[in-house]
Amino acid sequence: MAVRPLLVAAATVAVWLAFRLIAPLRSFATLIALVLVTGAAALLRIPVELVADIAAVPASLPPVTLPDATAIPALATGAVAIALVALAQAAGIGAAVANPDGSRTDASKDFTAQGLANLGGGFFGALPTGGSLSRTGVGTSAGATTRWSGIFAGVWLAVIVLLVGPLAGSIPMAVIGGLMIVIGGELIAGRRLDIVLVLRTSWPSAVAMVVTFLATTALPLQQAIFLGAGLSILLTAITVTRNGRLLELTRDNSGSWALGDPPSTLQSGRTTVLHYSGAGFFSEVSQITQEWPDASDAQDAAIVLSVRGSAGVPSATFLKALDSELARLRERGIPFVLCGVPPRFLRLLTRTGALDRIGPENVVAATPVLMEAVETAFDRAETMRAVNRPPG
Repeated sequence: MAVRPLLVAAATVAVWLAFRLIAPLRSFATLIALVLVTGAAALLRIPVELVADIAAVPASLPPVTLPDATAIPALATGAVAIALVALAQAAGIGAAVANPDGSRTDASKDFTAQGLANLGGGFFGALPTGGSLSRTGVGTSAGATTRWSGIFAGVWLAVIVLLVGPLAGSIPMAVIGGLMIVIGGELIAGRRLDIVLVLRTSWPSAVAMVVTFLATTALPLQQAIFLGAGLSILLTAITVTRNGRLLELTRDNSGSWALGDPPSTLQSGRTTVLHYSGAGFFSEVSQITQEWPDASDAQDAAIVLSVRGSAGVPSATFLKALDSELARLRERGIPFVLCGVPPRFLRLLTRTGALDRIGPENVVAATPVLMEAVETAFDRAETMRAVNRPPG
C-alpha cells in the first residue's frame, strides 16, 4: 500500500518538472501538477489518502473563534519554534529579494505586520503565517510590484474557498507531499549561493547549518529549531573567544601607530598602549587575562587600554576581569587610562560603579577622529607617570 502514495508523489514532482521546463507555463507549474495528478488519481481510482479523510473543507470562511487559553502550555514550545522559523524566513526573504520599487526592506515593520496578522488570525482559527520564499518567487515572477499582491492573493483565496472549497477534499495527500518536496527543493535551490558561501567562509556556521538540516529530517520541527539555535549560540561563543585578543600599539619616530603582539611583561620606564579587539563576550575573558602583561616587576610604568570599535556593551564577566587587573595595577602604583570608550560603554561603566573605581579622569571617550582618544590618553598617562616618578 505504501507504494501507491510514493508513485503519486513522484508523479507530482515529474509533472511539475515537465511544465517547469516550459517557459510560458513555468509560473503555473505547481498549480498544473496539483490539478493534473489529482484528476488522474481520481479517474484511475487510486486508493490513497485524501484531504477529506483528515478533515472536511467547507465552502465557507472560518467563523470568529476565541483562543483557548488552556492550550497555551501545550502549544508554547511549538509556537516559539514557529515564530523563530517565520521571522528568520521573513528576514531572509527581505535580504534575498529586493523590493521592486527600489525601497529598503524594514525588518522591524515586517515583523510587526507578521505579528499583528497572526494575532488577528488567531481569532479565526488560522494557522500561523509568515514570509515564504516560494510565494514571493511566484509573485515576483508573475509581475507583482507592490504589497497589494499579497492582499489580492488572500482575497482570491477566500473566493476560491467559497466557490469550490469542498473540491479540495479530493486532493490526495501524496500530491501535497510531492508539492512539499518541490517547494523544499526550490527553497534550497534559491539559497544555494548562500549555502556555498557559508560552507566556504565559516566552518562553525556550516556545522550549525548541516546539523539543523539533518535534525529537521529526524526530529519534530520545534526540537530541530531549538537544537540549531542552541548550537549556533555555542559555536558563536567559540568563534568570539578565538577572535577576542589584546594588541599593542607602538608609536614610531614619525608619530604613526603600529599594531603588534602584546608584551608578556609590562616594561618599566614607559607607557604601554594596548588595544582590545573583541566583543566583550564572557568567553573571551580567559584569553584576554592570559595576554594581559605581567606588571609584578614593573616600575615607572603606565597602561593605556583602547576599546574603540570593540566592546560596545561588555559582559559582567569582562568588567570583573578588568576590575581585577586594575586592582593589581593600583597595588603597584601603575596608572591606567581607558580610552576610545563609546557612549553605551560609558553609560554601563557609570551604572555599574566601574567609572568611580577607574576614575572619571582616567576615562577618555571615543571621538570621530581616529586615534585622537589614544593620543589624549597616552599624554594623560605620561603625565601621571611623571607625577608618580620618584625624585632623582
